[in-house]
Amino acid sequence: MVLAERTARRDAGVAPAPDPGRGTERLTRPVGISPRLLAPNEHLAGTTGVGQLLERLAELRATTASLTEQHPTVSFRPLPQALRRWEAAGSDLFRYGLAILRPRYAALGLSRTLPLDRVLLGVQSSEAGAFGGFHHPNQGYRHLQMYAVITTLGPMAIGQLECPDLAALDLLRAYAHDCLHYGSYRSYKLRGDEVIRTQYGLNFRRHDGRTYSAPDLAGSPTTRNLGIVMEGACDREARTIARAAAQQCGVIEPGDAVHRYVFRDITGRLTVEDTHDLARAEVRAAAAPSAAAEAFLKSLGGFERAIDARYERFLAEVGRDEAEDLHATVLTSMITGVLTPLCEWLRQRRGPRAFEALFLSPAYFGPVRRT
Repeated sequence: MVLAERTARRDAGVAPAPDPGRGTERLTRPVGISPRLLAPNEHLAGTTGVGQLLERLAELRATTASLTEQHPTVSFRPLPQALRRWEAAGSDLFRYGLAILRPRYAALGLSRTLPLDRVLLGVQSSEAGAFGGFHHPNQGYRHLQMYAVITTLGPMAIGQLECPDLAALDLLRAYAHDCLHYGSYRSYKLRGDEVIRTQYGLNFRRHDGRTYSAPDLAGSPTTRNLGIVMEGACDREARTIARAAAQQCGVIEPGDAVHRYVFRDITGRLTVEDTHDLARAEVRAAAAPSAAAEAFLKSLGGFERAIDARYERFLAEVGRDEAEDLHATVLTSMITGVLTPLCEWLRQRRGPRAFEALFLSPAYFGPVRRT
């Protein structure tokens, strides 16, 4: 397969420090490539095997079977179809949210958002007591398939919305979150028959699998892990959009416990006391209508502690009174794959090589691992 191509920006895909013994790989994006084959900021690494790599990505992205079979009890609909049913029933909050989302993301450099028909929405489940929503197990954006899997908030047995406005807010938060994953910079290459990422957003992966930053210590209240920084940045922005939509549409905090926790989570208003309470089994059991709903609340609290709270602490520690500016710079660098603005932002405030000092794992430049 011979494809016309363009070379990515010279500063895209370049780690803050070079990978020793390996030159910077050429990054290409075929001209005129279908948006259903590559997301807007995806590129192909290397000069050989590009045709085979595209063919493999096309295979992965042509079907949703590998995603839906992971949820055998859930019935899925393409998001546009589900939205038409919601809107016919009088729920159009999600559309209001899109009007908030699109200009915000365009300002960050993401003008093409996740196509709605690349989102599968789980609307009903045959599993007794099933409870859907953002924290339902094994869902989210799947970059290899270029699809997002989301479930409708609330009990899923009868396929009807228990709290339509809250369900729409939860869907908006999930979609806004997954849009940023979809739109973040990626470079792919083939290793045998396997498609691997060499860069995702701010993070880099060496040819033997090592990533640029190390995991945080267990129980750490903050983060220096680039994966958590990016996940936290996506969710902070998604919650900001959901909060704005809730205010615009007059959605207020529900009175019952489970929906109160969910509303606070969606809009970024969980308190430290909330997360402490959600760590206690007796509190979750008293709030939840089913075992699945209790598990949902446990995941909700765990995500807040492991991702959102750590990212907020990171912004406070590193950004201080410029936390909002740091957050926007992180997102822009994730989307473009160009780390120069973020590295410069950090250098001006924390000194030379601040990015490396904050994030670089000593193992990243260690001896090559043999497999």
